[in-house]
Amino acid sequence: MSQTATAEAAPTTISKSDAWYPTSQRDMYVVKQLVTKDFKLKYRRSVLGIAWSVLNPLLMMCVQAVVFTKLMSRHDQTIPNFPIYLILGNTAWHLMSDATNRGMESIIHAQSLLKKVRINRWVFPVQKVLFAVVNYVFSLAAVALVMAIFRWTLGPWALLVPLGILYLTVFCIGLSLLLSSLAVFFRDVIHLWGVVLTAWMYLTPLFYSVTILPDWMQSVMRFNPMYLYITFIRRCLLWKMNPGLLVHGGCIAWALVMLGIGYAVFRKTEDRFILFI
Repeated sequence: MSQTATAEAAPTTISKSDAWYPTSQRDMYVVKQLVTKDFKLKYRRSVLGIAWSVLNPLLMMCVQAVVFTKLMSRHDQTIPNFPIYLILGNTAWHLMSDATNRGMESIIHAQSLLKKVRINRWVFPVQKVLFAVVNYVFSLAAVALVMAIFRWTLGPWALLVPLGILYLTVFCIGLSLLLSSLAVFFRDVIHLWGVVLTAWMYLTPLFYSVTILPDWMQSVMRFNPMYLYITFIRRCLLWKMNPGLLVHGGCIAWALVMLGIGYAVFRKTEDRFILFI
């Protein structure tokens, strides 16, 4: 089903009071249809199809494992299993990167639909984030495969991983709402975000240990939201321990703050989207 057909199947009049009602049956139906459509389009005409969701993180892990354990000798001996450390960080990072890149351009790409039918605009960035989450769930098969190869067993704290994914999803929704709003008025945001992501990636311990950083940088790292989300997942699956109250609190705080900022900016500017897209 096309985006236009999906939207036309929904009521074309919405009141201001329920424009942001998140449990609207119609809006959830539209989100579901758009996620399904994007999923089919992504793997259309691909020989391996959905298998790429597993192969991509595996190949990236293999390359980084060779580089950082053999060539650069950056392997921290305190890390119990470096390949698992790598793939957990890479998959979580890719979720955020994919979600925000897609969400940022979601309003611009939906311009033809927004000009034809009345639909809650928040549906588009939220749908892109949920699509990235679906891809992330499939990529967890790669994580499971690596753990099986290294005979890494799961501890009871692995049950908290869905909670960590939920925190990260809420954070990505807020960030995507903010970026999608800014991108409508300032197209330069699309190009600048790529630079920000690159710098942010190297400032986040994805392929190196935080222990190699100076003490002051380790303290600053506590204010890096992606470090907190990745640490949450790593502690649950790699170190088999409770992430801790500070990590829990930091993840929740960043998710709520970003959702609040994204919501406020999006709500304030959405009425003018039609004039700039």
